[in-house]
Amino acid sequence: MIVQPYRPVTYTIGSVSSGMQMPMPMSTGMQGMQGMGSMPPQVSSGSPMTPAGVVVQNPPQQFEQSYIENIFRLNLGKVGTFYFTYENNKEWNAKVYKGVLEAAGRDHIIISDPVTGQRTVLLMIYFDYATFDEPLTYQYPGVIGNPPTMRNCR
Repeated sequence: MIVQPYRPVTYTIGSVSSGMQMPMPMSTGMQGMQGMGSMPPQVSSGSPMTPAGVVVQNPPQQFEQSYIENIFRLNLGKVGTFYFTYENNKEWNAKVYKGVLEAAGRDHIIISDPVTGQRTVLLMIYFDYATFDEPLTYQYPGVIGNPPTMRNCR
């Protein structure tokens, strides 16, 4: 078994402005090294840092990210066919629903039968895909305006 010598170091807890530090004596071997006596700054995910250790703040996003619930919200009131798969269900493993898209949340959608008016809440965890017989409104993140609805498909 190898026994390593104890070498205490000083670490800063929290931000520098909070003034909360937990002092620990530095060993003489570490005193000559710069930057070893404090923790790096808190960096939010995806923020770049300069070589000097300065965090560059990204401007806030001006648009929503492209998630299925956002696409559904842009197309409320349209009739669609929604395909769901319910694993480990012996009675009905896959089910197809057709109806008017009434509401869309992060984990669910609400559709209604145009004939009876009956509303159904469907959980997105079982969602596979959807089809619509009319053009969809779709705003791709970061693009101003909607793309042309007609395409030259070959």
